[in-house]
Amino acid sequence: MRTKIAILGGSFGGLTAAFELRRLLGKESTITVVSDDERFVFLPSLPWLIMGHRRPDDITLRVSEILKPKGIDFINEAAIRIEPDASKVFTAAREIPYDYLIVSTGPHLSFDEIPGIGPDKGYTDCTFTLDHAVKTNLSWKKILEEPGSIILGSAQGVSCFGPSYELAFEMDTELRKRKIRHKVPIFYLTSEPYVGHFGIGGLGNSKRFVEDEFAKRDIKYLANQAIEEVVPSEVRLKDGTKLPFKLAMIAPPFKGVPAVAPLGNPRGFIPVDKNYRHTKYKNIFTIGVAMAIAPPESTPVPTGVPKTGYMTVTMAKTAAATIVSELRNAAPPSPEELSVICLMDMGNTAAYMKARPVLPPRQESVLMKSTWIKSLKAGFERYFLWKMKHGLSNLP
Repeated sequence: MRTKIAILGGSFGGLTAAFELRRLLGKESTITVVSDDERFVFLPSLPWLIMGHRRPDDITLRVSEILKPKGIDFINEAAIRIEPDASKVFTAAREIPYDYLIVSTGPHLSFDEIPGIGPDKGYTDCTFTLDHAVKTNLSWKKILEEPGSIILGSAQGVSCFGPSYELAFEMDTELRKRKIRHKVPIFYLTSEPYVGHFGIGGLGNSKRFVEDEFAKRDIKYLANQAIEEVVPSEVRLKDGTKLPFKLAMIAPPFKGVPAVAPLGNPRGFIPVDKNYRHTKYKNIFTIGVAMAIAPPESTPVPTGVPKTGYMTVTMAKTAAATIVSELRNAAPPSPEELSVICLMDMGNTAAYMKARPVLPPRQESVLMKSTWIKSLKAGFERYFLWKMKHGLSNLP
């Protein structure tokens, strides 16, 4: 009987794990990807979509079309619960038994935790999903037509800060090109204890780097802040400060997706060992944002550790290799500590950041700025979409 492997999530981690398992196991297994989104979205390009530099079709692939040639099943439905003792996943329409389960569901964007935040029931925009980014692009176009103040940043409980920084730099650059920057005050608001913290305790001279860039661009900022509520045209902080805005794009708190949250900690993030195996259920693996990582330090306002696409792909390959080794009665791989590489667009230039390992103290820290890094970021976008389209997860 063939081994049944179910994978929740059709993004960086889920697809990489599926392709790796098929490559390593051949026809020895039945692999099923379950996702409520039929699109693979190259998430790092969502700030470019917001700015109008990309269209949705430029950065998306149809999951069913890239899985079918590899003989991987796709169920375009949302998982609603897991019964780990019975080794079953449930959607509204069916139950899916598994021998192994890989959870790569990403975050639940917990807009309900802060009154007035979010694009659906609140007054702020967001950049973490394709649909939200499309809406934010419309808000950005309104600013270009009718200039006014912008607030960018991250609320308490966020574990992904990069897109907000990118948009601050990109918007500043575009407004200067249009010669209307003086009509659009930009304010950066964050739960980080200082700008350039990034949820990882900083990276080299990142604090000074961001402070200097913000000073050059006349971007004001407030760090170490928690949001009380958002009302029309105003962000209200817990310390009583009130910030007016015409456009506010604020990252909401992150939690675990409801279907898998019972497997995790109070925030719904799932504890794992060094091979990303659940600490209790040995046939469940968790990768990407759904996985619990303790922050490097306690911060006055809660922040989380980012799990980038680069990190998630690394986790997916380790989880897949661990399952394969177990099926073949071989020794499991011994993964290195997680590292991270980020390419941050800054409008008229870009930054390359590397942290090895991701949390301090580190063996290697790199932070550099250059215009050629913008081309590198665009080239990586094309390369990764091509790699996913053809299921070539074994490539770097």
